[in-house]
Amino acid sequence: MLFECDPNDGESTIKLIENLTTNASRIQQQVLDEIIARNSGTEYLKAFLHGNNTSRDLFKKRVPVVEYEQVKPYIDRIANGEPSSIVSAHPITELLTSSGTSGGQPKMMPSTAEELDRKTFLYDIQVPVVNQYVPGLDEGKGMYLYFIKPEIPTKSGLPARPVLTSYYKSPNFRNRRFNKYNIYTSPDETILCADSKQSMYCQLLCGLVQRDEVLRVGAVFASAFLRAIKFLENYWKEMCANIRTGELSSWIADETVRTAVLKIMSEPNPELAGEIEKECRLEPWEGIVKRLWPRTKYVDVIVTGSMAQYIPLLDLYSGGLPLVSTMYASSECYFGINMKPLNLPSEVSYTLLPNMAFFEFIPVEREEEAVAGECNGIGGDGDGRSPVEVVDLVDVQVGKYYELVVTTFTGLYRYRVGDILQVAGFHNAAPQFRFVHRRNVVLSVDTDKTNEGDLLNAITAAKRRLLHPLRLFLTEYTSYADTSSIPGHYVLFWEISPSTTMVDASVIEECCSVVEALLDSVYRRCRRKDRSIGPLEIRVVECGAFDALMDLCVSQGSSVNQYKTPRCVKSPEAIRLLNERVVGRFFSKKTPEWEPCRIGAM
Repeated sequence: MLFECDPNDGESTIKLIENLTTNASRIQQQVLDEIIARNSGTEYLKAFLHGNNTSRDLFKKRVPVVEYEQVKPYIDRIANGEPSSIVSAHPITELLTSSGTSGGQPKMMPSTAEELDRKTFLYDIQVPVVNQYVPGLDEGKGMYLYFIKPEIPTKSGLPARPVLTSYYKSPNFRNRRFNKYNIYTSPDETILCADSKQSMYCQLLCGLVQRDEVLRVGAVFASAFLRAIKFLENYWKEMCANIRTGELSSWIADETVRTAVLKIMSEPNPELAGEIEKECRLEPWEGIVKRLWPRTKYVDVIVTGSMAQYIPLLDLYSGGLPLVSTMYASSECYFGINMKPLNLPSEVSYTLLPNMAFFEFIPVEREEEAVAGECNGIGGDGDGRSPVEVVDLVDVQVGKYYELVVTTFTGLYRYRVGDILQVAGFHNAAPQFRFVHRRNVVLSVDTDKTNEGDLLNAITAAKRRLLHPLRLFLTEYTSYADTSSIPGHYVLFWEISPSTTMVDASVIEECCSVVEALLDSVYRRCRRKDRSIGPLEIRVVECGAFDALMDLCVSQGSSVNQYKTPRCVKSPEAIRLLNERVVGRFFSKKTPEWEPCRIGAM
C-alpha cells in the first residue's frame, strides 16, 4: 500500500495526495482487503471469520464494532508475553499508550515497525501542503519543541510508551533522510533528553541562537507551546548570559546534550544576547514570539478539540500570527492532514487519507447526543445482526456528526476511537472532518482526558471521607478547565450544605488532594512528572448558585423538565455566574503520587 513520498519534491507530494483523495473508495477497499488477507489467521479474527475466509462482506457482517474493554484482554495477553499472532500477523514491536485510560491505567494500542513508515509518510507530506499557502518554508528552519515521556515496562519486554515518544526514539526519526522542509533548530539530543527541564531549556536556547533562521515555531499541542513561553519568561536572563559568554549553564548535566548545544552556540555572541534581552525586558509580553523570531510566518500547534481553549493566549503571545493545525492523529492510528492550513481555528478540518487505515463511522443524530450509545460491542455481533448503522468513509454526509471507527494494519478491528467528528466537506472524494470533542470527556488541560465517571468517583470518595464525618453534604458540583494561566488546572465548583457552617480550609484543601490522588495515571503524571497541570482548585459557592445556573441554562433554551446540572461548564456566562457566587477558593497542597508501574502479570 502506497505510503511513500519524496518530502523534498513538493509538487509530487501534492500530486500523490490528489491521487489518494480522488481514489478514496478504491484505496479504502484495497486497505481492507490487505488487512483481512494479512491478519485473517490471527486468533481474534478467526473467531469471527471461521478460518481463513477473507471476504470483505463477511468481515463487515461478522466482526463486531468494539470499544477498548472488549480488546483489552487480547492486548493484556501480548503485554504479558503471549505471541503477537493473537491480533497481528506482523510482530508487535511496542504498545502505544493512549491518553485515555482503562481501570486507571493508560490504554495500550498494538503497533508494528511498518506502522512507523505510515507515520513518517504523514509527517513528510505536511509542510509541502502548508508551503502552497506559505511559500519559502525550505529557506529556513522550524523551532519545534518536542519532548519524550516516560515509558512503562511490560512483562513481555515490549515498551509501552506514548505515540510521540515512540516516533522520536525510532530510527525513522533519528536516521531520517534530509528534508529541506523539516530542518529543526533543536538537535535530536535535546529532544531525546529524558529530563524535561534540561530539554526545554536547551531547545529554547538553540532556538534563540538561531533566531534569524526561524521561519515557523510550534509544538505538538498548544498547551506545550505556552508552557515553553512561560518557561522562557523564567529563564531568559540565564539564556542571555549563556549566549553572551558562549558557555552553557553548569546544571545542564547531560553530556550528549551539552555537546550538541555547544556546537550550535560555538562562540560568545554579546550582540545577539543584547537583542534578545531588549525584547524580553519589554512588558507585557504581547507579541513576544514575533519579536524574538521576526521571520516567523506561523505557529504550528494543535488548536482543535480541548486545545481550542488556549487560542486567546496564543494570539496574545504570537502577536496575531496564523495558528496552523497540520494533522489529525491518535495512539490508535494517524488519520489525515489539514489541506487548508491557514483557515481560522474554528474552521479547521482534516482530510482523512484513505491509505492510513480502514475508516467507518457511526452516525450521531446530534452533537448533544454524542455521548450516547455506550454499549458493549455494537455493530456486527457474530450472527449476522447489525443493531446500528455503520457507514464507509466515502458515504458520510456533509454537516452530519459521526463517531470514528478504525480497522488498522496493527491489530485493531472496527475499533471505536471515541472521537466525534462533523463532516465539513470533501477534498475530491475524501471527506474533511471537524473535530468536535471526545466522547464523554469533561476535562482536559494537556494530554489528560478526564471523563465524567472518573470525576464523579473521585469527588464521591472525597466527600464521604472528609465532608460526611463533619455532617456536611455536597449538594451540587460542576467543573471547568481554567487555562487563563500556565499551566492550566482543574476547577471544581462545590455547593455545600448547611451553608451557614464555616468549613475549615484544611478540610477542603484535603478534598482537593483526595480528588487528585484518585484521578487517572495520565492526570497524575502531568501533575507530578510533566508539571503541565497546576494544583486542582475547589471554589465553594454560596447556597442557590446552582439554581441560578439552571435559570441561566433554561433562559438559553434548555428544557426545565429535562435539565440536569452540567458536570462541566464551558460558556463564559456560566463560569462568570458561578465565580460571582464564590465564597472560598482552595487548592491542593499535595502533589499526587505517580510512578510508571509495570503493565502485565508479575
